[in-house]
Amino acid sequence: MNRVADHLAVLLVTLWIGAMWVVGYMVAPTLFSMLSDRSLAGSVAGRLFTLVAWIGIGSAAYLLAFLGMRLGWQAFRNRLFWLVLVLLACTIAGQYGIQPLMAELKASAWPREVMHSVMRDRFSTWHGVSSVLYLLQSLLGVMLVLGLRRTLR
Repeated sequence: MNRVADHLAVLLVTLWIGAMWVVGYMVAPTLFSMLSDRSLAGSVAGRLFTLVAWIGIGSAAYLLAFLGMRLGWQAFRNRLFWLVLVLLACTIAGQYGIQPLMAELKASAWPREVMHSVMRDRFSTWHGVSSVLYLLQSLLGVMLVLGLRRTLR
């Protein structure tokens, strides 16, 4: 049973961090470079980022439970546990804090596109914050992938 839990942890980290990298650094830029309708590209990318966030929330929940069961109270002294918790907090902040704010700015700009409205500067600022947060998550993801390997030895 322990091996199954270990393997599931590895698979979930692979899915979560891999999806984050692929969507953020391959799919989204490709959408914006290939689609002439930037609003459509943004909508598709937004849906994909939401999917990645849900994968992250589910994976983090499993990993926190996995580490808690494996390490007991020592989990609170484990760097990997705190790393997963920080990644989860970043994911929740992006999905339930920044993304709704950006959606509200888009709605306020209607019937114009947000980038052609008075909301442009605020939207650009929040998009920048979101991008920096995503980059931070991506770098923490590297630490998670490498740290999980060490923990499971």
